[in-house]
Amino acid sequence: MSKKVNQKRVAYQKKQEAEGKKVVNWIFGVLVVLALIFAVWSIVFFS
Repeated sequence: MSKKVNQKRVAYQKKQEAEGKKVVNWIFGVLVVLALIFAVWSIVFFS
């Protein structure tokens, strides 16, 4: 393979990895927020 094609592939892989990490962080963030909302709701509802 030519160097240019290989460089494009490496750049694409790095971009995909960065976007994947961003998506995973968003998912964990949403789960934490939902857990906090549930905790507050259960304290208020069952008190």
